[in-house]
Amino acid sequence: MLKPSPFQVIEGSIAAPTGFRTAAVFCDIKRLGTGKGSNKGQKLDLALIVSDVPATAAGMFTTSRVCAAPVKYCMKHIVKGVAQAVVVNSGNANACTGRQGMKDAEEMSRETAQVLALKAEQVLICSTGRIGVALPMANVRRGIISAASLLNPSFGNALQVTEAIMTSDTRPKTIAIEFKLGGMLVRMGGTCKGAGMIQPGMSPTGARPASGLHATMLGFITTDANVNGAVLKRALESAVAQSFNRITVDGDMSTNDTVLVLANGMAGNAKITSRSKADLQTFQAALNHVTLELAKMIVRDGEGVSRFVTVKVHGAKNEKDADFAARAVANGALVKTSWFGGDPNWGRILGALGASRAHLIEEKIDLGYALPGNKKIVFALKKGQPTQTPFKVLCGIVANSEFELHIFLNIGKSDAVMYSCDLTEEYVEFNKGDVGDPASMGG
Repeated sequence: MLKPSPFQVIEGSIAAPTGFRTAAVFCDIKRLGTGKGSNKGQKLDLALIVSDVPATAAGMFTTSRVCAAPVKYCMKHIVKGVAQAVVVNSGNANACTGRQGMKDAEEMSRETAQVLALKAEQVLICSTGRIGVALPMANVRRGIISAASLLNPSFGNALQVTEAIMTSDTRPKTIAIEFKLGGMLVRMGGTCKGAGMIQPGMSPTGARPASGLHATMLGFITTDANVNGAVLKRALESAVAQSFNRITVDGDMSTNDTVLVLANGMAGNAKITSRSKADLQTFQAALNHVTLELAKMIVRDGEGVSRFVTVKVHGAKNEKDADFAARAVANGALVKTSWFGGDPNWGRILGALGASRAHLIEEKIDLGYALPGNKKIVFALKKGQPTQTPFKVLCGIVANSEFELHIFLNIGKSDAVMYSCDLTEEYVEFNKGDVGDPASMGG
């Protein structure tokens, strides 16, 4: 059985914490006929997330060497560790747009600051959508002014923000929880988007971690907890490492991947510092929970996905090898297509492992399948050789919409996990485009 969450799930999404208001509008940022994904008629395409007071802020950003203007802007200003608003648009990534793209990003911040009576450096910005197209700034300006007039703390408005950031997503991804810190009730809410171009590898500075179509992974987290800036930064880095940086749909990293967290302190708890061991542990667990739940929602809503697969590597020589092995299997095209067919094809899995950079010994590998939350692993392979487990039994597990793949390398003590999915004809159909029909190009 799955363990129950230690946190109370509540409604409200990013508006659940005290002191946050949101709004979203349609301002026609993505014109109809410019690609798949967010060209869904008059779809909400610009949103504001605003704290009533300046909030401690932290962010994680794509490590792609082709980096969008809003990411560059955010990385520059997040170092101050304070923000009060986020403006985000869908339909246009503002990526590969040169100097004009940076000017437009800065103008988005200035316009938002002006209408909210804030300083420009207190406004963070994000974009998602088509690459290589200039933002229609007249529409953006109109949208910012309109959204500012609609700001309120309602759950309905928060859900509209989630809708506004969606592109090829088929359903909203949102969560809110409450818990106690130092005897005070604290709330944390989150929302995200992403369905394709998904294998985030984010870091606080955009520098590549030591370890990883026009869609993007964006995540926004709000909390009324009172948290020290340096602590919040480390907490987010740790949370993202075990969640958003552990998912893959297609193995592709976006130019715009971003996760932002705002903590406005309005819950009234004593400020969490590195010395607040108990409260820090609770806060970290809450942030881990929110980010992981959101990350899993992205994979489950991946383009064309029919199966959600948790790949667990055990007993690798070191952490890097465990990560190499897990990612090789989670991204293997032949592996993912076999999952789509409900085929427990361990030969393809071994092929992906053997081609990876992980150190392994064929004769020591064990491989098995399990249902989520079930400790019983049904082994298809032991010491590199097939077991006597009937093929039908293995097929019965892999036929489920969710299952776990366990790989035991048995040469060390390091483990790794990746949350992956199958690869279907629907994914190809959605992403292939048609050069004879420009309206189908993009994503």
